[in-house]
Amino acid sequence: MAANDGRGQARTLDPEKQTLLSQHTEKHFTAGEIVRDIIIGVSDGLTVPFALAAGLSGANATSSIVLTAGIAEVAAGAISMGLGGYLAAKSEADHYTRELRREQEEVVNVPDTEAAEVAEILAEYGVEPHEYTPVVNALRKNPKAWVDFMMKFELGLEKPDPRRALHSALTIAIAYVLGGSVPLLPYVFFPRAREALVASVVVTLGALLIFGFAKGQFTGNKPFQSAFQTALIGAVASAAAFGLAKAIHP
Repeated sequence: MAANDGRGQARTLDPEKQTLLSQHTEKHFTAGEIVRDIIIGVSDGLTVPFALAAGLSGANATSSIVLTAGIAEVAAGAISMGLGGYLAAKSEADHYTRELRREQEEVVNVPDTEAAEVAEILAEYGVEPHEYTPVVNALRKNPKAWVDFMMKFELGLEKPDPRRALHSALTIAIAYVLGGSVPLLPYVFFPRAREALVASVVVTLGALLIFGFAKGQFTGNKPFQSAFQTALIGAVASAAAFGLAKAIHP
């Protein structure tokens, strides 16, 4: 395995370390951003149209009206959520670019100060002065690696994927549509809104339980607790919308 020193020159690792790395394979979950976008999209997609459908059913609307309004809301919600995801990811990328440019200027204009910051960072990890001095000197000879070090360890920033904004928008929007179709599906098969509402409650709460359990598994939380919390939020939102609609339009 070869490492790059930041100046286009490849450096070879010690043979013993190469052997250790080749014998050990680490398996880490690296799709955290995609899972986060899916969670955002599906969570809102299941909850918001569910509450809307319950509210309209409480106002004695027909299934066709609930379905039409629900489809319109899902379309608008998917666009809105997707745009929000795009802007959030774009802002993160712009922030990284600004900070990268600032660090590149600082290692040129105030190298001693930046070197002192490197020493401070390493000292926080318990590295002694006689141990971190060679590291500081090595980084000063390699501006690109120096800047990368400061971005990661001083600012805690990782270089974002340039396609992240578009991927985030599409993932959230598609997840919202998929989630939003669940509570609306019964209104396709039941002409009476009250019957469709009962079916929608059963189907959606089941979907929320499954989704909450899966979310708990991916995020490392207690799956059953996550399932209960997710279903509870959807139930409370729909019950509030239904109750409010009945109060206004008995």
